[in-house]
Amino acid sequence: MDVYGTKQIRNVVLLGHGGAGKSTVAEALAYLTGVTKRMGKVSDGNTISDYDKEEIKRQFSISTTMVPIEYQGAEGKVKINLLDTPGYFDFVGEVEEAVSVADAAIIVVNCKAGIEVGTEKAWELCEEYRLPRIIFVTNMDDDHASFRELILKLEKQFGRKIAPFQVPIRENEKFVGFVNAVKMEGRRFTNLSDYEECEIPEYTKKNLGIIRDALIEAVAETSEEYMERYFSGEEFTQDEIYTAVQTNVCQGNIVPVMMGSGINCQGFHALLNAIDRYFPSPDEAGECIGVDVSNGERFTAKYNDEVSLSAKVFKTVVDPFIGKYSLMKICTGVLKPDSTIYNVNKDAEEKIAKVYVLRGKEVIEVPELKAGDIGAVAKLAVTQTGDTIALRTAPIVYHKPKISTPYTYMRYTAKTKGDEDKISSALSKLMEEDLTLRAVNDAENRQSLLYGIGDQQLEVVVSKLLSRYKVEVELSKPKFAFRETIRKKVEAPGRYKKQSGGHGQFGDVKMSFEPSGDLETPYVFEEKVFGGAVPKNYFPAVEKGVQECCVKGPLAAYPVVGIKATLLDGSYHPVDSSEMAFKMAATLAFKKGFMEAGPVLLEPIASLKVVVPDKYTGDVMGDLNRRRGRVLGMNSLHGGKQEIVADVPVSELYGYNTDLRSMTGGIGVYSYEFSRYEQAPGDVQKKEVEARAASLDSSES
Repeated sequence: MDVYGTKQIRNVVLLGHGGAGKSTVAEALAYLTGVTKRMGKVSDGNTISDYDKEEIKRQFSISTTMVPIEYQGAEGKVKINLLDTPGYFDFVGEVEEAVSVADAAIIVVNCKAGIEVGTEKAWELCEEYRLPRIIFVTNMDDDHASFRELILKLEKQFGRKIAPFQVPIRENEKFVGFVNAVKMEGRRFTNLSDYEECEIPEYTKKNLGIIRDALIEAVAETSEEYMERYFSGEEFTQDEIYTAVQTNVCQGNIVPVMMGSGINCQGFHALLNAIDRYFPSPDEAGECIGVDVSNGERFTAKYNDEVSLSAKVFKTVVDPFIGKYSLMKICTGVLKPDSTIYNVNKDAEEKIAKVYVLRGKEVIEVPELKAGDIGAVAKLAVTQTGDTIALRTAPIVYHKPKISTPYTYMRYTAKTKGDEDKISSALSKLMEEDLTLRAVNDAENRQSLLYGIGDQQLEVVVSKLLSRYKVEVELSKPKFAFRETIRKKVEAPGRYKKQSGGHGQFGDVKMSFEPSGDLETPYVFEEKVFGGAVPKNYFPAVEKGVQECCVKGPLAAYPVVGIKATLLDGSYHPVDSSEMAFKMAATLAFKKGFMEAGPVLLEPIASLKVVVPDKYTGDVMGDLNRRRGRVLGMNSLHGGKQEIVADVPVSELYGYNTDLRSMTGGIGVYSYEFSRYEQAPGDVQKKEVEARAASLDSSES
């Protein structure tokens, strides 16, 4: 592949709902530009972008894939770096990584399905990152697909930015071409995306007039001179229209709507032309913003290949067969083979042997990569996603991709004993690739937890562990971190006496136990012994007995909190007493006293925030009440959304991700954090104590 300058590069992310046809769009564009000899199909498992075993098996994208193509544009050859992203919400981290380095977006919409939740989320991402965008409508070959109806819905949903650039031509209910509203010319398909000029059909002229008027009005608004000419009835030249439209598209004021058929590979020449003509090159799209490590000040630079090297690593690919690749966008300078780079985040130097671009699973060596381009480097030892590479003499750190926090989690266990180390190693490689995946060791409950965005992502991880790394894990419901405490004050004796020939063991204590009022601290220990009934040198042993009992409470073997233990009295034997005997005596007193002091289970409470459109608030609040949640209030957000704030027991949030998506059609999002412990209701306590007793019995047998 040739080396391209900054002006010749277009970095375009494909966004949209799962199943809308993003991978098919990438495949069609690759086929038309000569990358492949035949067009693959997702259903056949032979597309460029969906090459992973899991993607082929499930027939949807799981990872973001690079598909660079070369296109002969109106003003010379350009390189288009297509970033094909997953549409399913469990893999949103992949989308966020891709969007962080894209300069423009194509939102793919299935004409028959219309606006879906994934369409709305794609639009919101483009708004957040201020990405210029084109909406490309697929499935135009479907007889029941109404382009006019879809346009009305798009305008209602997204406002006046929506600007159809094409009107479909149908003959005998078949999609055979389109009218170009910018040039006001008809186009009839001849072979695939090739077309010839044709007459504009009479039945399209009414819609075409409305679309054309909106376009000309948008052109007029770009300058006062144009506005005067518009009102005086002057016509604009074709070049003036193109320039004005390009300016508005780049600024996000106009969102062109184009169309095609992925299966029949129709409409993609026009899309390629629009990418070349309307989308910005990296230097036009924006600036690289970071921090100059040498002085701590904000750093801003244009994409420029004539200054020193800096680049940001936005994604890592770890494949058992082709190895590890760090995908990066060159921000400034030129990345060359056989050079030394400096990882600013890790304060470490790394050697680069070769420089590549990835096209699906194909690895293509290139002489160099210039500012604005996207490529890859193999086998970097310390570099991870989010790191910045630069020169040691000019250390710059760019902002890391903003990645969603995972809140769904499951317990995982090895199916085969002895595989734990292999599983840990395999998970660390998967976590390098996917920043929304986390493996956590919950020492308190003696369980390993796997966090992700949703259940489907966790299922894919289990499948990858088996297919890639030949280890099997089982997912199950996690144990929750309950606590034990008491509600009233009691006094309890503890006497430990053992005689076994020679010196015996003797320890005798009388203690009081009461709530301390501090649920953050396991226990508070005091002594109020008079007259030396228990010698001072045994006080630490008594406290040690209390401390050890707090690790596993008498009620259900959960940690104990909020206890005040006071040593009141006791007795000792000058020969047989020992620290061990007094520790055991304190243990006996603790267990007796605890069970008499109104023992209760405390459950963890989370502070939950749920963001949903207005129409779903009733359903969500009703569901939270069923989960024993307390709704504390609602905050209005922009875009007709509400943030519901509630306190909910952590155990009731198990499976919440799936239920929330079901209630809201996938548009609802939530976050939570641990807040405090509260007394569990009687039925919950009874059920938990019984379940805990059964599990402890089975583990001991």
